[in-house]
Amino acid sequence: MGINDGYTPDRLSGISAFVAAVDAGSFAGAAERLHLTRSAVAKRIARLETRLGVRLFHRTTRSQHLTDEGQTFYQRCTKVLAELSEAEDELSAGTQSPMGKLRVTMPVQIGRECIAPVLLALAKGHPQLRLEMAFSDRRVDLIEEGYDLAVRSGRLDDTPGLKARSLGEQTMILCASPGYLAEYGTPHAPAELADHEHLMYGRGGNLYEWPAFIPCATPENAPADASAGAPITRADTAGFRRSRTPRFVLDDLVALVSAAEQGLGIACLPSWIAAQPLRTGLLVRLMPHTRSTGTPLHLVWPDTRHPSPKLRAAIDALVQAAPALLGDPGTGENLNDA
Repeated sequence: MGINDGYTPDRLSGISAFVAAVDAGSFAGAAERLHLTRSAVAKRIARLETRLGVRLFHRTTRSQHLTDEGQTFYQRCTKVLAELSEAEDELSAGTQSPMGKLRVTMPVQIGRECIAPVLLALAKGHPQLRLEMAFSDRRVDLIEEGYDLAVRSGRLDDTPGLKARSLGEQTMILCASPGYLAEYGTPHAPAELADHEHLMYGRGGNLYEWPAFIPCATPENAPADASAGAPITRADTAGFRRSRTPRFVLDDLVALVSAAEQGLGIACLPSWIAAQPLRTGLLVRLMPHTRSTGTPLHLVWPDTRHPSPKLRAAIDALVQAAPALLGDPGTGENLNDA
């Protein structure tokens, strides 16, 4: 087969539009992914069907479904496009310079506060690298939606075709405003929290209960902390229960911080979002010589034999930045190494 036997850019664009339409579930979704109009996607797929002499979709006014021929063609096309992408990655790996578009998805708030600044700094140092960052708490399907990298909070599912690398743990700390503590008193042990107002994080009708807080090592010769109270033992953490229904349940961490700053109660916050109000004195950390069980944070990406330089550079930058991102602001401890 010669080089001019019909394998034109238009032919490949038709295949790309077809695969995108199947993956997105609609022509409109494919148009959004490909940065085209819906009519442009429809025209490319219509030309593809004309060239093949078959119908790829059963279309109605409300839905579209693959024909048997369309299903067979889709399976072959996805393999071909995956091989082309891998070939491009293998070739670009030889340049050792991050370039091209990198699509990253991440949770909204830790993405804004911690992840995006690292990736933007990486892009600033590599002018040929283009970033497309999506901020969403939805669990994204990387392969189906065409992302190169995801940041995921919480336990990972065992998903075939994906690789992962740990960034460490998001440690939770207890905080309240100076005004709240002046009015209601400062709890010095977990058991004393029961009668305080708890500012709770909740989503979809589910409350995220606070983790257990246990003693952590205190550096020798550290100055005494008047707010710490008596030494906390593991027995102090047993049997802790809330004694009242929380007045405030929020599904946004920034709003949770604001409620704590306004003196409405005690909040259990990730250390990375509490760091700034702690530095400015708007919040005070409670029981600074305790630590909580952490929430894992991972990088996840589609498994390929030859990761591209842009992907490797992003992973390396985020792994290097993780200790500073997830460190404990109260003790200066890197909790990833604890």
